[in-house]
Amino acid sequence: MALDASQNLEDAELLARFAQGDRAAAQVLTARLAPVVYAQAFRMLGDRAEAEDITQDSLLRLWHAAPDWQAGQAKVTTWLYRVTSNLCIDKMRKSNRQSSDAVPEMPDDGPDMERRLQDSARAQALRAALSDLPDRQKQAMVLRHLEGLSNPDVAQIMQISVEAVESLMSRGKRSLADALAPQKKALGLEDDG
Repeated sequence: MALDASQNLEDAELLARFAQGDRAAAQVLTARLAPVVYAQAFRMLGDRAEAEDITQDSLLRLWHAAPDWQAGQAKVTTWLYRVTSNLCIDKMRKSNRQSSDAVPEMPDDGPDMERRLQDSARAQALRAALSDLPDRQKQAMVLRHLEGLSNPDVAQIMQISVEAVESLMSRGKRSLADALAPQKKALGLEDDG
């Protein structure tokens, strides 16, 4: 099958075609899913190299699962989010370090430098606060708010109820608010009223 023709196929169909030996389907699926997996891993780990490793490992697991894939049981992306989350949690537990230790990027003197510095400081503060959350809260917060998934999707990925997701989210939001409260003024997040 031509690469262009497979662009419009669903993930499950591409995975099935890969299982049958279609390399073009694998290329399309990799191009489609790798950036999503990398973004999730980076948000959870805060380290580019580790996120790249997790992306490779997640996609390898998908390729190994392809021959036994049961279409209709789970969406490919849901399965992949779950695998990626679990790999990230395993990595965090093994390394037992915080992602806030990463070296920040050096700013340049281009336009809007002050705005970019403030955005960078906010992102770094959020990563630091996220890294202090318990693993399950962090996973729920990343999937829901940074990856933009719905509560039912997060529940399916984490294999818990929607109510449990909502509880994790509520506790996570309170913890983040408490952690970021002392920095509100420095981060330019003070309320006007």
